[in-house]
Amino acid sequence: MLIFANALTRIKPVQIFDSISFNVYKMEDQEMQVKVKRVTDKFTENMYVLANEPSVALYRLQEHVRRSLPELVQHKTDMQSWEEQSQGAIYSVEYACSAVKSMTNSSLYFKSIDGLLRQAISMKEQISTSQGRSRRRTTDPRVPKEGGEKHSSGI
Repeated sequence: MLIFANALTRIKPVQIFDSISFNVYKMEDQEMQVKVKRVTDKFTENMYVLANEPSVALYRLQEHVRRSLPELVQHKTDMQSWEEQSQGAIYSVEYACSAVKSMTNSSLYFKSIDGLLRQAISMKEQISTSQGRSRRRTTDPRVPKEGGEKHSSGI
């Protein structure tokens, strides 16, 4: 008969033979004894595998975490850096979009400025033409001076 002895992380099978109980279960048929031994061996092997499976799985999991954790941390820091860069780019694009929208709304102001500039140009031309006329009058002796009267001496 086989039972289990617990050693730190692994459970190992230990075989114990009790001569008294062995004699009680003495079987006459040799074939039956072989079958019983085979069944008990398979049962013991299955129990051994089942008992050790969780510890092996946890060990493999621990190995995997230990190997992949630094890489995952690096990926996380890279992703955070990319997120910061993309947030900055998004802010810049949103700011540019708002500037473009405000420029389209300012077309009314540009039209007003255009009209005022046209008025200023026409006024400048009027002033220039009126100054040109007054200069011609002062230089041409035939044109009377402004004020309309000629002063005579003594009368």
